[in-house]
Amino acid sequence: MALTRLERAQAWILSACMGVLFALFRLLSPRRSRGLIKLLPVTNPLLMMSAMQLAQRIRRREVSSVEVVQAYIDRIQEVNPLLNAMVQDRFAAALLEAAQVDKLIEEETGGEDVLEDRLPLLGVPLTVKEAFALQGMPNTAGVVSRRGVLSAGDAPPVALLKRAGAIPLGVTNSSELCMWSESHNHLYGICNNPYDLERTPGGSSGGEGSILGSGASVIGIGSDIGGSIRMPCFFNGVFGHKTTPGVISNDCQYPPASGRHEDYLSTGPMCRYAEDLLPMLRIMAGPNAHKLSLSVEVDLRNLRFFSIPHDGGSPLVSAVDEQLLQAQRRVVERLESDLGVKVQEVRLSGLKYGFQIWDTYMGLPDKEGKRPTPFQVLMGEPGRPVWPVWELAKWMMGRSPHTMAAIGLALVEITSSSKPSPFILKQKEKLQKEVEELLGTDGVLLYPTHPHLAPKHHHPLFTPFNFAYTGVINVLGLPVTQCPLGLSVEGLPLGVQVVTGKLQDRLSLAMALYLEKTYGGWRDPGAV
Repeated sequence: MALTRLERAQAWILSACMGVLFALFRLLSPRRSRGLIKLLPVTNPLLMMSAMQLAQRIRRREVSSVEVVQAYIDRIQEVNPLLNAMVQDRFAAALLEAAQVDKLIEEETGGEDVLEDRLPLLGVPLTVKEAFALQGMPNTAGVVSRRGVLSAGDAPPVALLKRAGAIPLGVTNSSELCMWSESHNHLYGICNNPYDLERTPGGSSGGEGSILGSGASVIGIGSDIGGSIRMPCFFNGVFGHKTTPGVISNDCQYPPASGRHEDYLSTGPMCRYAEDLLPMLRIMAGPNAHKLSLSVEVDLRNLRFFSIPHDGGSPLVSAVDEQLLQAQRRVVERLESDLGVKVQEVRLSGLKYGFQIWDTYMGLPDKEGKRPTPFQVLMGEPGRPVWPVWELAKWMMGRSPHTMAAIGLALVEITSSSKPSPFILKQKEKLQKEVEELLGTDGVLLYPTHPHLAPKHHHPLFTPFNFAYTGVINVLGLPVTQCPLGLSVEGLPLGVQVVTGKLQDRLSLAMALYLEKTYGGWRDPGAV
């Protein structure tokens, strides 16, 4: 689908404007350089096991929970000064809880099977995105005015993971108010990518992505309303799953969902090993797990496969990197040769309007007519709303407590029309129908996660619409698993989104296992 002359002109003007703004930004911003500093490789073999493997070894008393927890604490202390991924730890409490686990196992008389059934994650370390309530831990979403806010209890999915025996080690960094593709805020600072400290780990669950990608965590929990699980998992070379909406509770997150956001927000697992995705999802879904039929075996040879290499050429979004296009083509070739299936390449014209669709539907009121909480209100809580123009002026003088991304989002919000475009509404409904008919209950779609490999710090400010590749999937309400596909020539993670029909999450989880076996899954950044 070639661009029209008008769209080519729009793309050129946008590129030129962003180039000028980027030059000005570099002049005004402080320089930071990490040079050739790299993470040390993982050396403790306990850090190279999946959560399921660790849980089994702990149950069998082949290793103690204290040993596992201490191994992860040591790795966090080794890498976090370079990453700024974990923003508050609870190491002392975690070691006490690990000791209690070891005592429980020592006294258990029912056998390993009883423990596995009742406490499938017993003694396994866990990290949690700071936006989720974790008892006694900060819950600020990086907003300076919320400094000192501590959680009185646990968010439901966190509570379920703890009830399954997981031991939280601490909370991790995010973008301000969880609404940007870089994990940067003025409360905790900027988070770095373990494969290249000069690059972003993504957002908003970037701290989780970074701590997992560095080998300093094995399982984590994130949330996704526009790609906030998938982009960090892509940029950091790990697995993540955006669940079918409504299956896992979104309660006790900050900021809370408002307007129609509950329809597009998904909480889900993030992990280094594909085999941990399904058991984590089953635990986190709680009473809704039956909706996903996770116990039904999946035979990939019986599925229908589709591939979409790009969005069709949106003038707002960058072209997809050739290495990502090649990686997706290689997946198509392997599926056809390994499974004997035919992967059909398709084009859906509505994807070209992915950003406009996401932006329009994120602004719509809920069933009671209530619009989403204004961004400037969230930025000022628990005090008065901020004035975005004044914050921009303060930012230019280095005096604002808010990031440029948050200020920009607030400025766009107050200058945007509240009336949705009939054309965009029509495009969304058409795309929804096409995708649902395409996937049905046995379809699997490969789609790029992002046009670029992990960008340099702050570069997303000048390609602000590139998250459209993930955001449009949120509005369509589809489950999707992010899968790593090895490394680029620069040593950065490659990856792809695996999309399925609603409530067919188990299909993309089965694909994650296949892709991990085929491409090797997570790679230790210290060994690259």
